[in-house]
Amino acid sequence: MSQLLFRLSKLSSRNNNMIHESARLFSTSPYLTLGTRVKEVLPGGCKIADVLLFDPAEEELVTVPDKTVPKELMDEEMVGASHGWGVFCARHDRSVRISDLYNPLASKSNPTMITLPRLTALSSNYCNVAMTSSPHLEDCVVAIKFVGDHLSLCRPGRDLEWTNILTPPSCLENSNLMYSKRDKKFYLPAPGGKYLFSYHLHSKEEDFPEVQEVVYRGHPELDQSEWELLSSCTRTEHLVESHFSDERFLVKWYAHGFYSSVLERIDHITKRFMVFREEETTQGSIMCYTEDIGDMCIFLANSEAFCVPASSCTGLKPNSIYHMGRGLGFYDLTTGNPHQYLAPDGVPTLSYWLPPFST
Repeated sequence: MSQLLFRLSKLSSRNNNMIHESARLFSTSPYLTLGTRVKEVLPGGCKIADVLLFDPAEEELVTVPDKTVPKELMDEEMVGASHGWGVFCARHDRSVRISDLYNPLASKSNPTMITLPRLTALSSNYCNVAMTSSPHLEDCVVAIKFVGDHLSLCRPGRDLEWTNILTPPSCLENSNLMYSKRDKKFYLPAPGGKYLFSYHLHSKEEDFPEVQEVVYRGHPELDQSEWELLSSCTRTEHLVESHFSDERFLVKWYAHGFYSSVLERIDHITKRFMVFREEETTQGSIMCYTEDIGDMCIFLANSEAFCVPASSCTGLKPNSIYHMGRGLGFYDLTTGNPHQYLAPDGVPTLSYWLPPFST
């Protein structure tokens, strides 16, 4: 467990009625996990710590004081987040736990912990985690995507071991995993976004994924120098589904690499996002380029991507993408301008967005 010290428009009306009917004002903003600051060690190994979060709406550090950190989590690293739950893996034996430690509205003295079997996949480098629902629900399935060709599935409280699936070689090594509530499948976009690979919830080790070719329509109007700049950037693809409007988006994230003399390594800064909205036609599904996602905000990091209506959280910018990784900030789709936050000192490289919580 990280122990960090910190110093301290033009909007579419499409689906807006549905969004406002479905969304209500949440009790919190979406938060970015920053770690914990230990204050006291208790007999038995538990610790009292401040949980540290970043609020992008207010652009400020949020401290949840005096939370009990169970001793089981002290030797574990956070490897992902989904539905507001953190997923942790022990370094010594690869056992997995799901916890609401970073939920600011959860119990301070007795955080929930759900234990899963030890991981048995060969890889120990994680891409991200996706879950079908809260782990309390009986039909929950947890999926972990590893760097390389491994995907592992487990049902909390039911499975005694993980189902380890070999994904197609060299196709999905760094792909970002997401769960589609609409299709009841896990999706992995192939590099370049030309194909979507999907696994159903009961996939077995030997199962091959379904493969869907992605058809695109439209692109931004850029001059030649801008296209040349983008061609020199690294690019990742993220599939995200809105539970509020039933829309699905494929996001292409472009970042420019440069040598940082401060970090003494190659760093990246976000240059542009391209968003494609899925449209159903008589020829099938088409991903249509758009610069207008209405009231929606998209959140991208190493956690499972999600959408939030800006009107449900005071201070969020509509028609924007909030990101952690390749800089911390948000990108205004209306203007095409990136905005960088001044990150707190010591912010971890791998941080995770949590959706807003309600009482």
